[in-house]
Amino acid sequence: MTATGLDVEVLDTGCCGLAGNLGFERGHYDVSVACAEDKLMPTIRKRKPETLVLADGFSCRTQIEHLDPQARPQHAAQILAEAIRDN
Repeated sequence: MTATGLDVEVLDTGCCGLAGNLGFERGHYDVSVACAEDKLMPTIRKRKPETLVLADGFSCRTQIEHLDPQARPQHAAQILAEAIRDN
């Protein structure tokens, strides 16, 4: 993403926990949230407010938005389109 002028850090923080509709199914919600809270969500919450959150998976964006509405995760295409518009 350096061609866009963005400074990118790829996180090795594990799964968002939602796994399609698994996290929405009865009996799976707590497991879903526990997966996300293991590494991913603490890392997202520690970011600077101006740091973008890129999550290409629909389930991942849904889980991140649910657990931290201020994170506002975006698909890579959205971030790239915005970078093109700004240049």
